[in-house]
Amino acid sequence: MWETPLVSVLVPICNVEKYLYECLNSIRLQTLASFEVLCINDGSSDGSPTIIREFVAKDDRFKLIDKKNSGYGDSMNQGLDLARGKYISILESDDFLDSEALEYMVNRCEDENLDVLKCNFWFYWSTPGLERLNRNNKYFSVSTSEMQAMGACRAASMPEIFWAKASIWSAMYRRSFLNDNNIRFLPTPGASFQDTSFSFKVFALAERCAFSARAFLHYRQDNEKSSVNNPGKVFCVCDEHHEISRFLDEDHPELKRELDPIRAKMKFYNYRWNYFRLSRELQGDFLDTFAKEMRQELEQDNVCVCDNEMADYAFSYGEKQEIEELAFNPKMFWVHSHSNGSKSTAIKECMKTGGILFTIKTCLHWIMR
Repeated sequence: MWETPLVSVLVPICNVEKYLYECLNSIRLQTLASFEVLCINDGSSDGSPTIIREFVAKDDRFKLIDKKNSGYGDSMNQGLDLARGKYISILESDDFLDSEALEYMVNRCEDENLDVLKCNFWFYWSTPGLERLNRNNKYFSVSTSEMQAMGACRAASMPEIFWAKASIWSAMYRRSFLNDNNIRFLPTPGASFQDTSFSFKVFALAERCAFSARAFLHYRQDNEKSSVNNPGKVFCVCDEHHEISRFLDEDHPELKRELDPIRAKMKFYNYRWNYFRLSRELQGDFLDTFAKEMRQELEQDNVCVCDNEMADYAFSYGEKQEIEELAFNPKMFWVHSHSNGSKSTAIKECMKTGGILFTIKTCLHWIMR
């Protein structure tokens, strides 16, 4: 019980009784024996604490950290501060692991002296019928640039790493690396997307980072409480990118020249993703901020189209045109984002967005083109 574990698994928990047993049991069944599980209960009001206590009572590797609700970032930071393992693993409380996950990742980290190892993962649906989206299979491997097998390297020298999904829960981190570099989460109460700045900091500073195409984590897609249309979370991604800018400006100015182009491109991708995930009403709320911040990036010459040698850092010509339209003509950006390439739909959107004069000017512009 008192031995230092190889791995500390951090499980942030808030009102997930429907999925929590499957999550925690998947850790209990790991082939690696040397681990601790820090169950960080963020003020749950359902049966989650009862489930945690059942595991704590039966297995002394499980520990309950009970706290008032203060948000994901604060939960994760408390877990990092209390962790004792040589390595850190993160498991969201509605996901679960294959039994060999921790053993495989620890062995890779030990054999290659890694700061971070990132693995592939599976999308998972538990609701009958949704799995038909993948030819009647519930599980399938994510195909992104981040998940191509790659030996140990300096992460910042591989800019494509930053474009991929953060998926901090499909990785293992050397705890001393996180502590020595003071890598923590942005503790914004009630926020979301707090893996964004954490992941950027990890990849900015990791000297030995590797990637595996193997998948162990099952990433649940149909948790009904994971709503993307929460008005309180519209601007959370902005907080994360402001923290990334602060990190480069204040903590690591020596990396700013190298990583600022990556930061700008990553910001555009994340803001655009956030815009399109929102309901129509919330898109309108977010558009002004999106346009303003992209205009600032243009004015600071951070939106560059470069030659082939800089292709991984640079924007494409199409992306730069999209950013310029967004920054200087957000109404037209809105029209294009809702027209799906249809001129008739675009005209209707023009009328809704800017009235008859805007519609006439837009139609004349199309004719002149």
